[in-house]
Amino acid sequence: MARPRAFDLDLATERALAVFWRKGYEGTTLDDLTEAMGINRPSLYAAFGNKEGAFFRALERYVEGPAAGVTAALQAKTAREVVRRILCFYADAAGRTENPRGCLLVQGALACSDNSRSIRAALTEKRHFAEAALVERLERAKLEGDLSIEGQPADLARYVWTLCHGMAVQATGGATREQLRRVVQLAMRVWPK
Repeated sequence: MARPRAFDLDLATERALAVFWRKGYEGTTLDDLTEAMGINRPSLYAAFGNKEGAFFRALERYVEGPAAGVTAALQAKTAREVVRRILCFYADAAGRTENPRGCLLVQGALACSDNSRSIRAALTEKRHFAEAALVERLERAKLEGDLSIEGQPADLARYVWTLCHGMAVQATGGATREQLRRVVQLAMRVWPK
């Protein structure tokens, strides 16, 4: 009969997320993970299977937790407000001190070697899912007359996500919330009326 876990799996996942977010998948070692989680390697393997399994669990936690503001923004009443909220979410992340700066979905994929194809693929899939959700929301806005006929939902969604991902990189490099909020203001000036 297996012994019960002597640690909190949710807390261990939170701690793994913080390490992966700060160091990236490849920059994170098993020693980093076990130290942050306060467990030994056999416990890590029993709970997550391996480092990749720990990353995938941390990635789901990221999407459901720190990145959930994007999903909430899609519920705004108008397309303009949806976009403003998404952009502000990314800009405001630069001012949060409880989490590492930037976006795990962007940073984690930038520094993945060919040995980590599954990690890169998972991060790319999450980004594509978010873009597709925005395209769908903008298509609905167009049908409802909330978005001008000239606005192509797929192009507009790619524009928004390009801005968001650029702001995430800028935040990692030290850009402040105030600086990124000015980027949001510029972007909203050119948003279709």
